[in-house]
Amino acid sequence: QVQLVESGGGLVQAGGSLRLSCAASGRTFIKYAMGWFRQAPGKEREFVAAINWSGGSTYYADSVKGRFTISRDNAKNTMYLQMNSLKPEDTAVYYCAADMTIATPKKVYEYDYWGQGTQVTVSS
Repeated sequence: QVQLVESGGGLVQAGGSLRLSCAASGRTFIKYAMGWFRQAPGKEREFVAAINWSGGSTYYADSVKGRFTISRDNAKNTMYLQMNSLKPEDTAVYYCAADMTIATPKKVYEYDYWGQGTQVTVSS
């Protein structure tokens, strides 16, 4: 199995930036795609961004295109989400996830492993 731990969340003013990290442990020698999701109170967990195992392919939700950047450093077993120009509507618990069967999964049900989430709060 793969264990995922998110970090880097916090409180930031609108227009500010945060960088989330997701550290993977366990069977990290296995190639896996990774992604970021977020869930606000009363809302469904939604796709934010995904990256394939090599980092060569990335995908973003329309709501974050041009503002967020997903990346990974396999040597460090870590995935990142750089969030710029943050908006109050970005406020949510952010989760990282990993999948070993689909190259670039975008749906919650397509991911095998999940972190416990990190809170991002954007104030105005």
